[in-house]
Amino acid sequence: MNPKYLEKIIKGCIAGKTEYQEKLFRLISDKMFGVCLYYSKDYSEAEDILHDGFLKIFKNISKYKNKGSFEGWTRRIIINTALEKHKKENYLYPINDDYEYIDEINNKEEIINNITAKDLIKLIQSLSPKYRMVFNLYAIEGYSHKEISKMLNISESTSKSNLSRARAILQKKVKKYFYLPVNQQI
Repeated sequence: MNPKYLEKIIKGCIAGKTEYQEKLFRLISDKMFGVCLYYSKDYSEAEDILHDGFLKIFKNISKYKNKGSFEGWTRRIIINTALEKHKKENYLYPINDDYEYIDEINNKEEIINNITAKDLIKLIQSLSPKYRMVFNLYAIEGYSHKEISKMLNISESTSKSNLSRARAILQKKVKKYFYLPVNQQI
């Protein structure tokens, strides 16, 4: 993306010009929709998050100070929009789950060669919201459990537990997807 072109679009958005807002939307909406898919249960919910996120982007675009990437700035707004939606709906709550995830995968190569990104997104979307949020923030966005606990207002141990449980559930779903016995280690 040409930095001068992006700067022109940002200035147009700050001025409230709808043609520049439309250009910005066309420029980054596909990538941001991908982010929304990770945090939603389905396509429709992802569209809602994208819409709400872009309203916030347009409202706050004058606060972007050219520090870091613009895409990173917008991604953060989209993620926060998804988190706010799930907090409002009380999807996130602490659990006491001492389940330990065991990372013993023997058939990794077969799975990696045969599963698509679309399949992975569907599997992640099938997680309950509390597990999906923690999984995405940790495994996809790279946040620490300490950061996640602050973002979601849960304890670090709840974050770790939710991640562990999400991984275990995903592992079972992958086994089912590949018609492997659930008790077979992969």
